[in-house]
Amino acid sequence: MYFNKKTVRGYNSYLKLDENNGENTFMDVGLLVLGTGDEYTFEEPDKETAVHLICGEAMIQFDDVEEKITRPNPFDYAPYCLLLPKGKQARLTGIASCEFFIQKTMIDHTYPAHLYKPEEIDTWARGVSELDGTMRRDVRTVFDYETRPDSNMVLGEVVNPGGIWSSYPPHHHPQPEVYFYYFQHPEGFGAGWNGGSKVYTVRHHGLLVINNDKSHQQVMAPGYPCMYIWGIRHLPGNPWEKTRIDDEEHTWLLADNPEYWKPGEAK
Repeated sequence: MYFNKKTVRGYNSYLKLDENNGENTFMDVGLLVLGTGDEYTFEEPDKETAVHLICGEAMIQFDDVEEKITRPNPFDYAPYCLLLPKGKQARLTGIASCEFFIQKTMIDHTYPAHLYKPEEIDTWARGVSELDGTMRRDVRTVFDYETRPDSNMVLGEVVNPGGIWSSYPPHHHPQPEVYFYYFQHPEGFGAGWNGGSKVYTVRHHGLLVINNDKSHQQVMAPGYPCMYIWGIRHLPGNPWEKTRIDDEEHTWLLADNPEYWKPGEAK
């Protein structure tokens, strides 16, 4: 399932828990767009919330914390992300135009709020020497089960260069996942798979929903680099622990130096 929206200033909802369980992701998902001076307040009595800065500049307030957060772009800079427990309030004020990815889910306990800062988030270059660099991408994990077992969610980013594959080879896992796309050029596009043969054209501000243990992978068009956010919802008694089940027919690609034709000099 794929959603593409013409986004506006304010909160843009993509998935709602009270509508088919958030299309069976068990999450609320949205994009918050603020202009200079705009304010927005979060406070959920039964849900935890991730407030993830994509780009721009804002003031964030929660507990006794008041901090200016800035991210010129999501390609060269790591994010800020607030993980807010249920029953707590946070307020955003736009200093300049800014965009936030918002993800929420139900939770039956609480924990301390935490603002993840760029210096806490590593960027890993993955796939550099595999398959001739055709799946080279930068991966950033903000929080997961290893670092935040008290949350029901996982959140991270991938910076996907143009003409390159990621989430590859095809794989699947039982836990539902969403991909939110942010292209350097808004006219950019790529392709995202949801199941073996279901392929969507993915675009700027689009959301791909993956559930029911479906296989997935994606590729971006040459010249159109993309940062996409990946968000996962743990299942009861079955958290995502970097779970990855590779599609068996393609596992030969994971061998050292797999053999396949490569271009040489023209004859």
